[in-house]
Amino acid sequence: MGTARLTSIHVHPVKSLRGLAPREAGVEPWGLAGDRRWALIDDKGRVVTQRQCPRLARAAAALLPGDGVRLSAPGLPDVEARVPGRGPTVTVQIFGDTVTAVPARESAAHAWARRWLGADVRLVHLDDPAVRRPVDPAYALPGETVSFADGYPLLLTATASLDALNSLVAQGDHPGEGPLPMDRFRPNVVVGGTGAWAEDGWERLAIGEVVFRVAKRCGRCVVTTTDQRTGERGREPLRTLGRHRSIGGRLVFGQNLVPLTRGTVRVGDPVTVLAAGTPPARSTDRDSAPGAGTGAGVRRVGKG
Repeated sequence: MGTARLTSIHVHPVKSLRGLAPREAGVEPWGLAGDRRWALIDDKGRVVTQRQCPRLARAAAALLPGDGVRLSAPGLPDVEARVPGRGPTVTVQIFGDTVTAVPARESAAHAWARRWLGADVRLVHLDDPAVRRPVDPAYALPGETVSFADGYPLLLTATASLDALNSLVAQGDHPGEGPLPMDRFRPNVVVGGTGAWAEDGWERLAIGEVVFRVAKRCGRCVVTTTDQRTGERGREPLRTLGRHRSIGGRLVFGQNLVPLTRGTVRVGDPVTVLAAGTPPARSTDRDSAPGAGTGAGVRRVGKG
């Protein structure tokens, strides 16, 4: 086996929308620069995700200079939103956390989102992730914070583990749903050159110049069954994960990371395991609690 390396980077400017695959990205204490600083909320302030609105998978968000976003979706004109800066805030509910965020100033951005989802939603920006939202205290070190990601600053997955999972899918009840692409898991960093499931034994690692700790394995939800191009849902990989990767009451794939240093990661960077160990597994994981953080009661105002 050769040297493990970073094979791809993924930034999702707006939570649950399609993102970007840059060749490099800055690493901040709360995640990759520009990742999940924006989100859509419903009329009760709950973050809206693909869990209850798989149609979000067909929309895309691109970063603008200054961390604004350009939103695009089939059949709709693109719309832009700039970082709103200081201004009136709204209360946002996400995975049991209550945080404050700033609504986009551009009314066209809210109208675009309402039209795409057929629901009463707004686009909001997390203005200060350094103080707004702490990492799940069950797995956090003092002072660690996160953006609008489900629970942790970064998600790491491995190509060898996806290959192993796809082999299991091919032997299961729904082989026609495979092979599954990596975007089903919406990772931030993808690693190649490892053995299958090798990442289960990592406790601390370096990607190029940046050091991370592994907070926990990532429990997976219904979003992984959503085709990230069409928004259609199937049964995999949850059926196969349930048979082969059920750990601590969760169906797991990937590792949740917290940065210990700042810097820049680049495709091709070596990945070095600095400490081995098994991350804890508890049944209270915030990242995969069914329905947590969703706008399950999104009020429809038009066709979805």
